[in-house]
Amino acid sequence: MIVMGWFNIYAAVYNDEHGEIFDFTQRYGKQFIWIIATLVLAVFIMIIDSRFYLFFAWFIYAITMLLLILVLVLGKDINGARSWFEFGPISLQPSEFAKFGTALALASFLNNRSNDLSKLKVIAPAVGIILFPALLTSLQPDLGSTIVFFSFFLVLFREGMSPFIFVSGLLMVLLFFLTVLFNNVYLGIVLIAIAFLMVWLSTRKWKLLLTGLVTMLFIGGILYTLNYFVIKSLGNETILVITLLLSGVAYAYYFYTKKAITLFVIYLFLMGSVLYINSVDFAFNHVLKPHQKERIEIMLGFKTDTHGTGYNVNQSIISVGSGGFKGKGYLQGTQTKFKFVPAQSTDFIFCTVGEEWGFLGSLVVIGLYVFLLIRLIILAERQRSNFSRIYGYGVVSILFMHFFINIGMAIGLVPVIGIPLPFFSYGGSSLWGFTLLLFIFLRLDAGKTEYLA
Repeated sequence: MIVMGWFNIYAAVYNDEHGEIFDFTQRYGKQFIWIIATLVLAVFIMIIDSRFYLFFAWFIYAITMLLLILVLVLGKDINGARSWFEFGPISLQPSEFAKFGTALALASFLNNRSNDLSKLKVIAPAVGIILFPALLTSLQPDLGSTIVFFSFFLVLFREGMSPFIFVSGLLMVLLFFLTVLFNNVYLGIVLIAIAFLMVWLSTRKWKLLLTGLVTMLFIGGILYTLNYFVIKSLGNETILVITLLLSGVAYAYYFYTKKAITLFVIYLFLMGSVLYINSVDFAFNHVLKPHQKERIEIMLGFKTDTHGTGYNVNQSIISVGSGGFKGKGYLQGTQTKFKFVPAQSTDFIFCTVGEEWGFLGSLVVIGLYVFLLIRLIILAERQRSNFSRIYGYGVVSILFMHFFINIGMAIGLVPVIGIPLPFFSYGGSSLWGFTLLLFIFLRLDAGKTEYLA
């Protein structure tokens, strides 16, 4: 995969005046140096005792977190993000190294607690280990790396976290896009209807259902009337939230005396969902930067800015689609050759694959990633120590998120957030980061017969 990536980087930035692939003034020449250095790094990782990674997991995590803090102060500002340390001609992105540091720390913490993820005292620190680097990368700001850290929740789910929490996370993602697509009030009404349906399915009591509906309509009607004639400053979203709160207060006695736990959970789900869609709406319109907001709107079809924010995605889709079934041939891609796609050797390297190697070449690349991920899952499941298994799933989660989002960006399925395609994209930091992530796990697997505390 690294060799394929190297040849595609050569194709993406090919220059007739610098046709030699070992020209170290060009990106493909520099990438070759990184590849050689990566081989040395891989050998170094493999000769270290596997117990080193368990005993020094927290120290490595602390160092990588310190780097994330220092880059906010000492890092170089590139394209509005302070994410890089610059040492002469070399630039390093600490967030790439923080990923394997976080994987090690999470594995170390859950080593003897993975069966206790139903307890708050275990799940809270585990979530904190994940959210701390996510917070630091969001301050840079680096939205891509921030989202990647959330992939570690897949590890928590594998190790026993409640499916309810995992499903809630998926619902939050779904509600995010629905909030962008639809009016808050209409979406809130739909959520109320779903909640009432859940109440009926769980109780089969029409009287209880109708009483709750009448109570909510009565409270909402009074609030709407007061606002219309007296207050005149509340929005419909605010009225809906207050109505739900007061309805909950009205039914608090019933929840308590009848021990209606199921109904109380449904109410909390409804209340939380309505508050969430309102907070998403506020964040989307007031917190996200204009270009981030535009990328989401373009992906959802609200805008078609092919010469502005949507230019990258539009050219990327054209590039991938123009490859057809068998591709145009190596170094024959017109979109690639004439540099229509920005960042084609980094975030949009898959465009080169799609244009020059076509559907067949793209299928081979995707197949390689799927094979790698399945193979890593098999290796993770055969580990004798919890630490090795948990770390292995951390590797799978990170690689899957990068693979899914990067190729999704290239074909317009996800917003452009700027993360590399593992082992393919140009860049020393990402190549080293993925090498550390992967080869530490291979070393743990090679030493699986050794005793790990």
